[in-house]
Amino acid sequence: MMENRKLNVADFHCDALSKLEAYPGMDFSNDPRLDVTSERLAEGNVALQVFAIYLSAERGRARFEDILGQIEAYRERVACPGGLRWLRWKEEVKEVGLAGPAFGMLSLEGVDGLEGKLFYARLCFELGVRFLGITWNYANWAADGVLERRGGGFTERGRQLIDWCNGSGMLLDVSHLAPAGFWELAERSKRPFITSHSNAAAVCGHPRNLSDDQIRAMIAMNGRIGLTFVPWFVREGGGAERDDVRRHIEHICGLGGSGVLMFGSDFDGIDAWVKGLEHPGQYAEFAELLLRYYPEDEVRGWLCGNALRYLEDQLPSVADPNPDAAGTE
Repeated sequence: MMENRKLNVADFHCDALSKLEAYPGMDFSNDPRLDVTSERLAEGNVALQVFAIYLSAERGRARFEDILGQIEAYRERVACPGGLRWLRWKEEVKEVGLAGPAFGMLSLEGVDGLEGKLFYARLCFELGVRFLGITWNYANWAADGVLERRGGGFTERGRQLIDWCNGSGMLLDVSHLAPAGFWELAERSKRPFITSHSNAAAVCGHPRNLSDDQIRAMIAMNGRIGLTFVPWFVREGGGAERDDVRRHIEHICGLGGSGVLMFGSDFDGIDAWVKGLEHPGQYAEFAELLLRYYPEDEVRGWLCGNALRYLEDQLPSVADPNPDAAGTE
């Protein structure tokens, strides 16, 4: 058992913002309709939570104003006075896990709402977004998603987006991207990218999970792989438990990937849960489980250290922000 031993956690994907925007009366501190609340983050020692801006297809055509609405929900109800601190610059990473409230970050899950305009990407950067997930499951103006039957790569405008992100410091997330796009990005990008919430296809053959070749490519570029708690990404046939998540850890470590592992739960984006991982307050118990099998330095790396090292290396500096590096058209 862990006794008085706090292991900080960084979680690179949740969908709480979609719920907060949909329900203006929802209280981020402790609303039972949310998986992720500030109370549960504290209970699970979550020092950093990344919040996805996700625009459901049920809303109709994605627009930039919809992105702004979720940024505003985050600003007013999550990173508000007395709430989470907002992580935007590499200089702030060293403060994660120290005394005080947890940190939050913003990511965009699918660039549909940018409407093909790099100027909108620049505005997102200036408003504090630091990760762009290029697609959701299907095609948009930039690339094909993993469930798009065509299975294509990037459009010309999408390639311009890659170059802009590389120049500006906006980081890229390939969760949901079709394999052709993954390999095109691996060749074109000058910066290592992440997959915020995907698992190992060799363990669970869902199309959203990564092949061994993709995992090896992530390791070679020193990117990051956020293991997710979506039950049908964890174990085929459902009924996933915490030990099933451990099978993905074992597999990726067997490929040499211990240093690139992190977590991206997808809490609030799912309606079924891994048993014992139903909300972030249970991260502390999960950490205790991992410590029964693995050295503490490795566990600390998976829970938080690997993620923070990536952010220290890749986030832009407050002293030299450069969102115009590849144009603002």
